[in-house]
Formats: sequence, structure tokens, C-alpha cells
Amino acid sequence: MKLIDKNNFVPTVCVIYTILSVSKIVLEAFTQGKFGSDQGNLLTMLLFSFLGTLILSQHYRLSQLPLLLVAVLQYGILAATVILFTWVSGHFTEIHPDGYRDMLRSFTIPYVIAALVYYGALYMEAKKANQLLQQMKEEKKNENHE
Repeated sequence: MKLIDKNNFVPTVCVIYTILSVSKIVLEAFTQGKFGSDQGNLLTMLLFSFLGTLILSQHYRLSQLPLLLVAVLQYGILAATVILFTWVSGHFTEIHPDGYRDMLRSFTIPYVIAALVYYGALYMEAKKANQLLQQMKEEKKNENHE
């Protein structure tokens, strides 16, 4: 039995890379006695990756709504989270005058790409399921006629 196969190879590499990266960040923070902006940026990217994935994965809860509305709602929730995070961060560090815009742009571009890939894959999966259903209906119809 193979634990790692062609279907889970890339996700496995990504999980291992994430664990190693976070471990390195934590280890450096302890050994160097400081938590630098690079370390904070990497953990912020991890946090927003987690939140983006979590929000995208919840699309099925809103399946009764049009997909465009669901996508806009999801992005709105995440954009508000980014703005809130930036506002809270501004209480601990100085924020550049363009900080909110830059933070939103840094989040929006990868999120839109990921959402397009996700919803494209979801569409293809649904299309394939519909084709299988149609094929099964035709086979059953042919069996009933014989």
C-alpha cells in the first residue's frame, strides 16, 4: 500500500514545506531572541492562506445562491478580515500611508487566482458528474427497452 501517490504527492510536499517553514520561523524566533518582520510576513501569509482556503471550502453552504454572489461575499469577508488585521497591526507597528491598499492588493491578486482555479475545478467536476449521470440514465433507459 502506498501512502504517497500521484494524487496526493503535491499536497504532501506542500504540507511538509509548510511545517518546515513554520518550524524554522519559531526556532529562529527563540534562538535569535527576536521576531523579525520577515518572520511576521511569512506567518501572515500562512494565516491568510488558511483563511482563504477555509472560506473557499465553505461555498457549499451557500449553494442556493448564485455563484457570483457567493464569490463576492467570500471575497468581502476576506477583504474585511485583511483590513481589520492591518488596522490591529497598526496599533503595534507603524503602517505605511499606502499600507491598507498594499495589503489588500497583496491579498487580492493571489486570492482571485486561487478562487478562479478552485471554481474552475469545481465546475469541471460538476460537469463530469453530470455526464456520468446522463450516461447512467441512458444505459438504464436502454436496459428498460430491451
